[in-house]
Amino acid sequence: MIKKKVTKILLPLDGSRNSSRGLEMAISVARQFEATITGVYSINVPPHSEFRGVGSVNESLNKEVKKIMENAKLLSAQNGIVFKEKLMRGDIGYNIIKLAHSKKEKFNLIVMGSRGRGSLKQMFFGSVSNYVLHASKIPVLIVK
Repeated sequence: MIKKKVTKILLPLDGSRNSSRGLEMAISVARQFEATITGVYSINVPPHSEFRGVGSVNESLNKEVKKIMENAKLLSAQNGIVFKEKLMRGDIGYNIIKLAHSKKEKFNLIVMGSRGRGSLKQMFFGSVSNYVLHASKIPVLIVK
């Protein structure tokens, strides 16, 4: 008998094709375990950005994030899955791990795409997925 049950899934989203595949896999797993999904979008904001204060950049990014989250919430709802959303700013990998290890949230699984929209630093895994895979204390499911 399986003692551990997946009840809360953390799903980093960025609008990439692999991120969409991760959403589909997270929904599939959530249906099997009757789990909830928390979609997280982390905006990488350098401490001294030239774009700080430029309203049009923030506005278009906020619209894009809202669209990504709405699509994920709709697809989840169509499959009978509760979807919560979270927006974070700062280092993406660090934010994902910090949220995943939060005692308040108690996530059982991270599901994420192998490569996102960020710059390609490694051949097979993106730098964020590689960081999360090695830094996480909970299971990570990488979707290609």
